[in-house]
Amino acid sequence: MELKINTTATDQEAQAIAKALASHFGEDVELYAQRGDDLLASASPEASAGDATTGETATGDGGSAEPLGPTKREETLQAEIDDILEGGPEKYRERLSDQGKLFVRDRLDLWFGEDGLSFEDGKFANFDAWHPSGQDSDPESDDRLPADGLITGAAEFEGRDLHFMANDFTVKAGSMAEKGVEKFLRMQQRALKTGRPVLYLMDSSGGRIDQQSGFFANREGIGKYYYNHSMLSGRVPQICVLYGPCIAGAAYTPVFADFTVMVRDVSAMAIASPRMVEMVTGEEIDLQDLGGPDVHARHSGSADLIAEDEEHARELVAKLIGYLPDNADEEPPQTEGTAPARAPEGIDSVVPQEPNRGYDMNDVIERVVDAGSTLELRPEYGPEIITSFARIDGRPIGIVANQPNHRAGAIFPDAAEKAAEFIWTCDAYDIPLLYLCDTPGFMAGSQVEKDGILEQGKKMIYATSSATVPKQSVVVRKAYGAGIYAMSGPAYDPEGVIGLPSGEIAIMGPEAAINAVYANKLAAIDDPDERAEKEQELREEYREDINVHRMASEVVIDEIVAPSSLREELEARFAFYETVEKDLPDKKHGTIL
Repeated sequence: MELKINTTATDQEAQAIAKALASHFGEDVELYAQRGDDLLASASPEASAGDATTGETATGDGGSAEPLGPTKREETLQAEIDDILEGGPEKYRERLSDQGKLFVRDRLDLWFGEDGLSFEDGKFANFDAWHPSGQDSDPESDDRLPADGLITGAAEFEGRDLHFMANDFTVKAGSMAEKGVEKFLRMQQRALKTGRPVLYLMDSSGGRIDQQSGFFANREGIGKYYYNHSMLSGRVPQICVLYGPCIAGAAYTPVFADFTVMVRDVSAMAIASPRMVEMVTGEEIDLQDLGGPDVHARHSGSADLIAEDEEHARELVAKLIGYLPDNADEEPPQTEGTAPARAPEGIDSVVPQEPNRGYDMNDVIERVVDAGSTLELRPEYGPEIITSFARIDGRPIGIVANQPNHRAGAIFPDAAEKAAEFIWTCDAYDIPLLYLCDTPGFMAGSQVEKDGILEQGKKMIYATSSATVPKQSVVVRKAYGAGIYAMSGPAYDPEGVIGLPSGEIAIMGPEAAINAVYANKLAAIDDPDERAEKEQELREEYREDINVHRMASEVVIDEIVAPSSLREELEARFAFYETVEKDLPDKKHGTIL
């Protein structure tokens, strides 16, 4: 049958008309232009009933064609994708529950939900190496390499868009090889372009030794991870969660990240495996004792937070990211402010007047910040200093506070190191700093000298000096020696130095000062009662000279504040100075950190 139609019909419309007519009349149809002999479209009844290539079929009632469903080609692709999503050999998936962890795809569902995963890159990485052409793969084969054992992509997490990577431990123990490394590098490089946070979900035994050609020492190989980490550092937040062993090269990602979360009983990180340690040193040790959460929370300081299980890890990161901007050009997110968990009126009763009596600085913090807003980092490492995120009237702040409950709040090397790194991170992401000072100063002694008290102390002072975010310093009680320097005292360009009535600022405490200055004079007094009376007299004179009223009188500090109004005072000061901008000297960078 030959028919002519109006030439205003598009090619697609003409073809649809031809198919519909062929189906309706049950014979071949040829459509020509109304004017001229040009063939516009043709169709046969068989073709119009269903096209195996396009998946389209005519309606049979003269209407336009409609899709029936996926073609064989698309079905084949979907089957390949489904196979990839199954991960490594079934036997390794079955072991995961005994190891106390989720399959990586289930982990992504936990983190992002069914609709939170925006897209994935590189599902078919290394596909040809393990999937036989035109055949089903062997689900038990150790040669299965779906996604090359590494998943990368983008997702929405707690209302924030971010990049992510996740190791698949069922694929050769999450080891890294050429194609997975390429995906990792692309993800990092794209994060530099987008300025969005990066989430690393690590569960890797390190580089795939039997396939190291092409990724280990190459210009764009695994070593480029750490170059990219360095470029991203301070540009976008990098958060790493450890779900299993991270050995050798894999262990550098968590320590390069801004924040590291380890999951108790299942995670570990070390420069070498226990087997390699025994080969090299003869030491026999299991993985948890070598590099488990307790090691890195208490001794190395490499773990910021410890999660009890996978769900807890997600909860911690959800809270953590709430303090952080997407990148260094943006402001930290603010929330609605809430009142402190405990009344500020109780602050003065918490702080003892005697400088040597211990108390918990957290009892002060919870009377100043928004209820439920604190997140302390590295609490077991250098516990003489508290480093914590919190909010005041919904505004994120970083808290650096001496902890008199631990060794009188003296600053030890590990505490100084922790504080310096926290200050540096807060400054990178424009988070204002609150210093709560109650310290006898830096610790003295032969052991701390060996441990680098001078080296670590200078880093803390340098970080405080170089931070350009708004800073408020509160002299809660004692501020002796160089402790007042490290805690952003008057010389360190804070936007305010506030004293509580219990505050003191001095080169050293009264007991040490009397011993240093008057030891010979006191020793010359034979009568013990007279000597004790003289000591008390000197002590009181000294404390009058260093108390906060003298410091305010000489305008060393800006103001003495009633403890009950400290929260209100800080709220006003952080709000007033939130737009302050500070310039550093024109130079490439300092040499201290």
